[in-house]
Amino acid sequence: MAEAQNVTLAEVEAGARLPSLAVDVTATTVVLGAMASRDWRPMHHDYQFATERNGVQNIFLNTPNQAAWFERYVTDWTGPKGRLGRIQFRMKTSVFPGDCMEFGGVVTETGTDAAGGGWADLALELKVGDRVATECTARVALPVDADDNPWKRRGDAWRP
Repeated sequence: MAEAQNVTLAEVEAGARLPSLAVDVTATTVVLGAMASRDWRPMHHDYQFATERNGVQNIFLNTPNQAAWFERYVTDWTGPKGRLGRIQFRMKTSVFPGDCMEFGGVVTETGTDAAGGGWADLALELKVGDRVATECTARVALPVDADDNPWKRRGDAWRP
């Protein structure tokens, strides 16, 4: 089994691109995400309701499902010691079964806080084909060296 990647602050600089992640969306992807977030609104699981009542082409990903995909994208890049501090996103269009979500991003800034914790600010996007479906910014804590672990930060040492 391969050892998990652990990106440290020293390995990251502004302008660095994150590797892309492509995910094929199925009806199961949409429905399981809605179930996991306990979102029972029918536009996330009932095709007839979504198309006839809402006037959209199919059921579509809900907000918490998209948040979870962005979180996965960031932590896949950082490895298990990366700790998401903040995330903010704006959904511009819906994501439907049959779409291929492609996540991409760039590091916009890096640095340390007053407590010595390492941080990377990210500009992320979820594209479907040529259109940007969702824009996202994130702030993620990174280990400053191989011995650091952001998950151990508490109180004044954790200020996302």
